[in-house]
Amino acid sequence: MNDHLLVIFPHPDDEAFGVSGTIAQHTKKGAPVTYICLTLGQMGRNMGNPPFATRESLPLIRQKELENACAAVGIKDLRQFGLRDKTVEFEDEKFLADQFLAVIEEVKPARLITFYPGYSVHPDHEATARAVVRAVKGMAEMERPELLCVAFAKNSEEDLGAPHIVTDVSDVFEDKMNCIKAHKSQTQWLVDRVEKEAGMMEWVKNERFWRYPL
Repeated sequence: MNDHLLVIFPHPDDEAFGVSGTIAQHTKKGAPVTYICLTLGQMGRNMGNPPFATRESLPLIRQKELENACAAVGIKDLRQFGLRDKTVEFEDEKFLADQFLAVIEEVKPARLITFYPGYSVHPDHEATARAVVRAVKGMAEMERPELLCVAFAKNSEEDLGAPHIVTDVSDVFEDKMNCIKAHKSQTQWLVDRVEKEAGMMEWVKNERFWRYPL
């Protein structure tokens, strides 16, 4: 049975918050996971106080963090597209979609996870999501992977309804936290909250996905 999972996000750490538990569950049962990460998050806001990085050194730091995060949840197939952070929205959508389609046709995933267009807040998130939808819509209906989307705009549930899938990732909670912690240049604030707030702990233990209507 094909259980290949393809994950497509623009930034290192996009996978950590809402998807890394699902990824860990896949890899622990021996299912392959391919992760396309479009940028190295060169424009990440957090450079420390006092600063631990410069704009020049930050991508090198985030590259290593991304590799460590992938190792934490068992991702062996990491594809890096080398785009610059905060420029994905300016890329040609068809060009991006064609690149995604080439990987889809290569690995033939059963499921594809990305952001939900219109409900993912950041311009790079939105541009990535639109290009993924374009790629999948361009496929023959019987060949399309199931398209699952992460939405976190404040009006997501109001507009889209309840998530179609809520996955309890308690069994891989340690792996998920290790993935989040691996992106320490950007995620220390979240780690602190999870460790101090019971409500945050429950939020992290459940991952929410909406099926995109193709």
